[in-house]
Amino acid sequence: MAVKIGIPRALLYYQYFPLWVTYFEALDAEVIISSETNKKILNEGISAAINEACLPIKLFHGHVMDLKDRVDVLFIPRITSVYQKEYICPKFCGLPEMIRHSIGGLPPVIDAEINFFESRRHIKDTIYEMGNYFTRDRKRMIRAFQQAKERYQNYCRQLQKGKIPSLELPFHMYREPINQKQLPKRILIMGHPYNLYDPYLNMDMFSILTARGIQILTPEMVKRNEINRFMKSYKTKFYWTFANKMIGTMLYHIERGEIDGVIYISTFGCGVDSVVADIVEKTMREETSIPFLLITLDEHRGEAGVYTRVEAFIDMLEWGRKDENHISTHGQSVHSSQGCF
Repeated sequence: MAVKIGIPRALLYYQYFPLWVTYFEALDAEVIISSETNKKILNEGISAAINEACLPIKLFHGHVMDLKDRVDVLFIPRITSVYQKEYICPKFCGLPEMIRHSIGGLPPVIDAEINFFESRRHIKDTIYEMGNYFTRDRKRMIRAFQQAKERYQNYCRQLQKGKIPSLELPFHMYREPINQKQLPKRILIMGHPYNLYDPYLNMDMFSILTARGIQILTPEMVKRNEINRFMKSYKTKFYWTFANKMIGTMLYHIERGEIDGVIYISTFGCGVDSVVADIVEKTMREETSIPFLLITLDEHRGEAGVYTRVEAFIDMLEWGRKDENHISTHGQSVHSSQGCF
């Protein structure tokens, strides 16, 4: 009987799930993905996690709880760095310990370290640590990883072409709601992948925009070499992969001049976002006349407030060319009893 390995549908799942799923399936594991985010998962995550955790970390707790009684082993990698000389969010480094101390009755956890800060020379050690639970054949592990890498690279190419991953379907499928190239307005949606691609977390933002005839652009559509090109000459050097990606994406689109608006989706309690979103907004204000909207999501949700702000933002874009001198080109974050939007 195949070993059942559980992968929480949260955090970097939204970026690396083709790589992880293909690798484990190539080793004859049965991959179980947690349910799509829903109210029950959110509430359980909020109850299990520490109060100081950001919303995506709380959601991750909820997805682990959804999985833990259905699998033989959990995959919760200790991710420190995915690019040389860059770090990701520090909470990822201690995520396995955070989960172990917050949730009881867990199955064994594969917490292989992914750390490419100095170099990728230890990548084989990571591959072996991930595969040891299923086989001792290291050549088989390498073959499985090569297969997974090819699938992941194809996934990245599809994203760069403007396709949106359909996460409820097999990972080689994508959804393109309408022919986006024919749409008159283009909005760049910025934020962590897990904020952009979890429709419950972001209140199905993509559907709201496409229903209004908006063409959607995301940071995943910008190639890494383009981001590096802009960041080499940027005034500040960042050691966060996410910061480089967001600021490089912003500069790329400012140079091209082909977007009509920017929506930045952040979550309450995210330290990296608090810095990066501020830089993006100030740069957009000072160097362009492109409208900018910051949406900060928290556990209280408040769908009505978010919908109202997004609809108003789209209305502003539609009126902008005709009445540009009479309306503000930039949105502001507002607070209500339902949360921060």
